[in-house]
Amino acid sequence: MDKVLIVSAADHNYFPMLAEWIHSIRKFHEHDIGIINAGLTVEQVEYLQGQNCIVKDIDWPCPVPAHKIKGKEYLKGCLCRPFLPDIFPDHDMFVWMDSDTWVQRGDIIPSFIEAAGKDKIALTAQVDRHYPRQIRIKWLARMPFKLRGFYFSNAKQAFGFSKAKELYPYHVLLAGMFAMHRDAPHWTKWQELLAQAVQTGKVFTAEQLTLGILCYLEGYAKNILPGWMHWLCEYKPVWNEETEQFVEPYYPHEPLGVLHLSGWDEMRVNRALTTDFQTLSGRVIERSYRYADFDGEAVP
Repeated sequence: MDKVLIVSAADHNYFPMLAEWIHSIRKFHEHDIGIINAGLTVEQVEYLQGQNCIVKDIDWPCPVPAHKIKGKEYLKGCLCRPFLPDIFPDHDMFVWMDSDTWVQRGDIIPSFIEAAGKDKIALTAQVDRHYPRQIRIKWLARMPFKLRGFYFSNAKQAFGFSKAKELYPYHVLLAGMFAMHRDAPHWTKWQELLAQAVQTGKVFTAEQLTLGILCYLEGYAKNILPGWMHWLCEYKPVWNEETEQFVEPYYPHEPLGVLHLSGWDEMRVNRALTTDFQTLSGRVIERSYRYADFDGEAVP
């Protein structure tokens, strides 16, 4: 039987969310949990080890220009993703989740694993019936003269105009949660693309950019799962007061699987902050996006 590792990375700033993420996983699963140390304190590492997590201190996994990474240990959490089989040699199936995510449904991680199999990457995309805007447009009078999207802007800097033009029409595949087996053929090519991207492009976006090139332009096999399985919180869901769950805004109001706190920088830092949500019954309530079942224990 394959040995599963659920893995993330964090620095000291994201550590409180990482602690919540671990709690949300352990509510449903007994799989091993791996953590990439991307700038944690000694006390935080000790806490994680006390939670039976496998904590790894890593070097930069590929050559990066020194001026791009000076004092930015947290960027290891971006670059490490294509190298997970090398960092954790004792595991077979890897489920990556960003540290600003948390699990609401116990069936989601097994679904990602099943969708990945031995030869595919299972992931979601930044496209869904609930996600209304895909590109940004600047207008000159009545004419659109500048179209901007994640792939085009980042690929142009990292790989040049021709590659950016080729990738531009595709919707963005999300690197914030994915599953892939160590036997999948993707890893080596993804590493090569990443190492190339960071030389002239942004380090922060390199793993997600190259994931798109890997799957769309290089043709590596993928399973794109529904948006409700890995939900981007910049698009507000609805709250079901009966089940006490976040659900899709549109019928049939599927309960969300994993929530990703994208677009909520202040709430990432301050768990006490709230925002307004519509409920299925038509009310408006105030609550946080953060994982509510965390028991409030003191963390370093």
